[in-house]
Amino acid sequence: MPADAFRNGLIVGGVILLVVSVAVYRARAPSPGAVVESDASNEDSPRLPRLVDVGAEKCEACRAMAPILAELKAVYAGRARIDFVDFWKEPDAAEGYGVRVIPTQIFFDRSGKEVWRHEGFLPKEDIIARLKELGAG
Repeated sequence: MPADAFRNGLIVGGVILLVVSVAVYRARAPSPGAVVESDASNEDSPRLPRLVDVGAEKCEACRAMAPILAELKAVYAGRARIDFVDFWKEPDAAEGYGVRVIPTQIFFDRSGKEVWRHEGFLPKEDIIARLKELGAG
């Protein structure tokens, strides 16, 4: 009987730990549609639609997206901001986006409001379509 009581105590303790962990995660993660502060160096410049890709150099899907993001960053220069945040190298920066899976792409409108997010590899055509919807045409 003492073994059963111990096992039950461990189960209850585990459930409590899980509930507290979820509550802390939800409290720290921005809600969809939250406005994220821009880190633009020149606050007088016009606000641009923005794509933030949160990933890691060692992630296979992230590596597949890297050349796409680099190309689109050049193509959309002056019309949209495309940023990459390495989840493992910059955990504090990545944590602010409430990412659960990498890669995650988060699209923001000109006001800085999150308008759409995607988890996993996102094809170039889909990124272009979202940027056009945000007026980066």
